[in-house]
Amino acid sequence: MGSARRLRKLEHQTKYARNMSAVDGPTQATILHVDMDAFFASVAERDNPELKGKAVVIGMGTRGVVSAANYEARKFGIHSAMPVSQARRLAPHAVFLPVDMARYQEVSANVMEIFDSFTPNVEPVSVDEAFLDVTGAKRLLGTGREIATAIRAKVESQEGITCSVGIAPSKFIAKLASTYCKPNGMLEIAPEEILDFLHPLPISAMWGVGPKTAEVLERLGLRIIEDIAKLPRTTLIRAVGEAAGATLHELSWGRDYRDVAPHDGEKSISAAETFPTDLDNPEEILRDYLKLCERATSRLRDKGLFAKTISIKVRFGDFSTINRSKTLPLPIDGTHEVYEVVKSLYEALGIDRARLRLVGVSLENLTDGAPVQLMLGEREKGWREAEGAVDKARERFGPGSVRPARLIDSGDEQEE
Repeated sequence: MGSARRLRKLEHQTKYARNMSAVDGPTQATILHVDMDAFFASVAERDNPELKGKAVVIGMGTRGVVSAANYEARKFGIHSAMPVSQARRLAPHAVFLPVDMARYQEVSANVMEIFDSFTPNVEPVSVDEAFLDVTGAKRLLGTGREIATAIRAKVESQEGITCSVGIAPSKFIAKLASTYCKPNGMLEIAPEEILDFLHPLPISAMWGVGPKTAEVLERLGLRIIEDIAKLPRTTLIRAVGEAAGATLHELSWGRDYRDVAPHDGEKSISAAETFPTDLDNPEEILRDYLKLCERATSRLRDKGLFAKTISIKVRFGDFSTINRSKTLPLPIDGTHEVYEVVKSLYEALGIDRARLRLVGVSLENLTDGAPVQLMLGEREKGWREAEGAVDKARERFGPGSVRPARLIDSGDEQEE
């Protein structure tokens, strides 16, 4: 978050605190869940008006997966995570576009600033959705519905895209409300309406109910959320475990006591690559991991951040996926340091000659301006200075101007 935005947010927090202190007695929380409509595709349509009215799919190649689809494309059964090849069979006339994450993040930052202008209590969930606690803002800006209406209008006029907003006393109900008013809608659930809204919904609408949990619940004859609510808590816990059972019991009665938790900055920086054909050569796979480490750490250093947790993703030819991570005692930002962790995580999998479809690297547990302590055995001068010089060269001559010799020898091109 830039310094100017931090200052504006600090001023807003002070004003918000004054408003909250002026409220007499306990106040019913007003939570908004704002979700952009088909965000990636909407940004593409905004940037290219000729796409309006056409089926637009974000995802390219014969081996990639769909990242997003607009509502025209969804009419043909296309959805995210579907193989692009299948999407092309369903709608051969659709417009298929590559992912442009830098552009989406740029628009996302603008949208988050709009949210910040209404309340300091903004909890981004992803690039295209966030929770907002507007309880303290109502004194100045009106009811939750009026604030949601103003937010939707400002997002559309400033960014040229639409969003859907759920309004409720809790995050869980607000999230459900936004889901059931998409696209470009608004739905408010008052406290006295919660159970009438919640109980008829299918169990799959519950947070924490994935395919496996749904299968367990359905074997018990549970089909809608009201069925879960009426099941004895002890029976539910025996079926799905202590933590999940207790949580589902509370949520089935509309009870969600979690606060909106604002946080600044990025939660993670990641890079991934889907191979043109499945790879089973460890040397080639590690070379691609090095390329991904180079891309991710360059972005990390550009933002002045350090990472304590390094994660890898491996997707096999049958689409099954595994993730592994390691949290370090000290945060790092160097390509070489990150690659060594990534390499050790990959080799520890023991999957030599397994056919891989995709690999990914994620830098998490990020800190801002962390002090750097040399790792045991690291030279005082060397990798970090070299990488700093490389970053400057890339800034001046372009992203592909300086690369590790191992990648140049392979003939790989920098992937943006």
